Amino acid sequence: MEKLYFGILSTSSIAPRFIAAVRAAGAGEVVAISSRSLEKAREKAQLWQIPTAYGDHNELLADERINIVYISPVNAQHYRWAKAALEHGKHVICEKPCTTSAEHTKELFALAAEKGLFLMEAEKMLFLPTLLEVRRRIENGDLGQIHMVEMSHSFSAAYNTWMFDKSAGGGPLLSSGIYAVQLLIWLFGEIKSIRGERSTNEMGVEWQYILSGEMENGVLFSAKNSTQAILDNTARIYGTKGWVEIPEYWKARRAAYHFPGKPEEVAEYPCEHELVYEVEHILKCFEQGLLESPVVTQRLSVAGITMLEKIKEQWREE
Repeated sequence: MEKLYFGILSTSSIAPRFIAAVRAAGAGEVVAISSRSLEKAREKAQLWQIPTAYGDHNELLADERINIVYISPVNAQHYRWAKAALEHGKHVICEKPCTTSAEHTKELFALAAEKGLFLMEAEKMLFLPTLLEVRRRIENGDLGQIHMVEMSHSFSAAYNTWMFDKSAGGGPLLSSGIYAVQLLIWLFGEIKSIRGERSTNEMGVEWQYILSGEMENGVLFSAKNSTQAILDNTARIYGTKGWVEIPEYWKARRAAYHFPGKPEEVAEYPCEHELVYEVEHILKCFEQGLLESPVVTQRLSVAGITMLEKIKEQWREE
């Protein structure tokens, strides 16, 4: 297996967590980081102990030491830089959403396949031990037949100045709605129908939304998100025998199972770096010579963004 030498494209707020996970997993070396500003790149390189800083993303992609690039600029820039990295012969880990359209996501996977390169959307949630156990218990029938799912997620967007910039791919639907739809698809299969309601700011970008719909297997779901109101940030999955509550499901460390007449069952998986499980999976993929993750597949990435495109199309038609 080739040793992984990571280039970190962007000094985004999630970048240090990915860097820490790479080091914790022993998955290779982080050799360079880039920003649109050399000053910013040097500041973060020193802070995160990275040997090389670039003030231009193209300079990072031209670095011959690097064989894998982690892409995490604003959502609307994912496609551009993931494509450029692949064209430079680099493997790519691209933060979710992989791109802002199904067409662009398909194009990236086709390009990666053509060049014999690994491409994966960084959907950390699907590797967390808590959610793996939830899925196992659902498949084992512990909760009975699942009939309903509800999810809530809220956060302050103050630290992300681009969050309400339409041209940057802003709005919580792309940033957080992708968690909800991909979790549903991962657990239950295809989404049969989906619709959404939203509140928008003066720029026409949503600052909160509620999604609802039905899975092909009949499970009904709702998913809500707000950047203003404080929600309980929990997913609940309800079956005929019981239900499970998952606090902060997108980075879950804990799940509480409830069955009538029985005490609550709590499963906890504390960890310092929740991205470490995702990075360990990436390492295994390379050890096995895979060019696509068997978990975050092209099908899942395309299906997830397709659902969000449907919601956005509904909103445009209103």
